[in-house]
Amino acid sequence: MRAAVLRAVGEPVRVEDVELDDPGPEEVLVRVEAAGVCHTELHYTSGDIPCPLPVVLGHEGAGTVEAVGERVDDLRPGQRVGFTWRPRCGRCEACVTGRPVMCVAGRVQARSGGLVDGTTRLHRGAERLHHFLGVSCFAESAVVSRGALVPLPEDVPAAVAAIAGCAVVTGVGAVVNVASAGAALAGRSVLVVGAGGVGLSAVMGAVLVGAGQVVVVDVAADKLALARRLGATATLDASSLADGGVVEAVRELTGGGVDVAIEAVGRPATLQQAFAALRPGGTVVAVGLSAADATVAVPVNELVQQQKRLVGSLYGSANPAVDLPRLLALHRSGRLPLEQLLGASHPLDGVADAYEQLRAGAVGRAVVLPGAAA
Repeated sequence: MRAAVLRAVGEPVRVEDVELDDPGPEEVLVRVEAAGVCHTELHYTSGDIPCPLPVVLGHEGAGTVEAVGERVDDLRPGQRVGFTWRPRCGRCEACVTGRPVMCVAGRVQARSGGLVDGTTRLHRGAERLHHFLGVSCFAESAVVSRGALVPLPEDVPAAVAAIAGCAVVTGVGAVVNVASAGAALAGRSVLVVGAGGVGLSAVMGAVLVGAGQVVVVDVAADKLALARRLGATATLDASSLADGGVVEAVRELTGGGVDVAIEAVGRPATLQQAFAALRPGGTVVAVGLSAADATVAVPVNELVQQQKRLVGSLYGSANPAVDLPRLLALHRSGRLPLEQLLGASHPLDGVADAYEQLRAGAVGRAVVLPGAAA
C-alpha cells in the first residue's frame, strides 16, 4: 500500500510504497477513507516532541473494516469505524476507574512506535516502520488494536467522522468533561484561546452547554470569522493588541474576567494570558501541546488568594467509546455543526502540502482522502 512516511526530523513527509502485515489477535485491518490533519503532528515532524522513526503519520481518521484478527468478535468486515489514538485495554487502573484516555496501552504505543504489544505491522522489506500513536492513518490502510476503534453510524460522512475522533473530542470534551464537571456553564463566560480545529470545537462545546459569553482570541481574521459563525459572542485579534491588551480586553468584555478559559495553542505565553484573564475562582483548561521541555510560570499568590485553577486535559478527558457516538448523534441532530469545521481536502500525495498550509494558518480542519486521485 501507499503511506506517508517521516524518516527524519525536519525532512519533508514522503509517500512511499510500504508493506502492511495482517492483523494479529485483537487487531483490525481498516481501509482508510479520511484522515484529519492535526497541528499536533507538527510537533513531531519538527522534533519538539520525539517519536520513534521512521514512522507512518496520521492519528485522526475513519474508514471501513476489511479484516479482523483472532478474538475480535464485535466488529465485522464492511463496518464503518473511527480511529482513536488512546486505546482502551479495559483492564488497567485508569480504565477501570473511568479514565480511559490515561490507559497504559496509549503510553506503550506512543513510546514504542508499535501497537499495544510494542511491535509494528509496517515495514519495507526487512526495514521496520513505526506506527504513529498506534494509528498511522495517512495511508491507504491501517492495522490497529481493537481498543483504538469506535463503530460509526453509516450516514456520517467520513471526513466529519475523521475530525470528530481527535479535534472535536478534544475541544468539546475540554468544555463538557472538564470545565463543566464541577459547575454548570449555562449563562457563564468562556474564553477560547486559539481558533484552530480544537479551539473551534471548544467554541461549539461552549455553545452546546449554554455559555452566556464565548470570547475567542486568535491572530487570524478568517479564523475569528469562522468562530463567530460557530457561535462566538465576541472575538479578539491578538495581533492588533499591545502586550497585556488581550487580558485587558477580555476583562472589559466580561466585566472582570472569565469563568473558564480553554487554552488550545500550547504556548507558555498564551497559557499565562488565559490564567490572567480569569475572574477569581475561574479555571483554565490547557489542551494545547508544546515542546517537550516547555514550562509556564504561574503567580503563586494569585493562584491561592483568588482560588484560580489550572488543569490539563488530554483528548478532552473523554471516554471515546462513549463520547464519540454521542458527539456524532449531536451532529446528526443539528446541534454540533461539524461540517463547518472542514477545511481543504487533499489526496494522499498532498500530505506535505497539507502540513505547509497548516503551518501557514489554513482555516478549518484539512482532511486527507487516501482514495482520491492526485
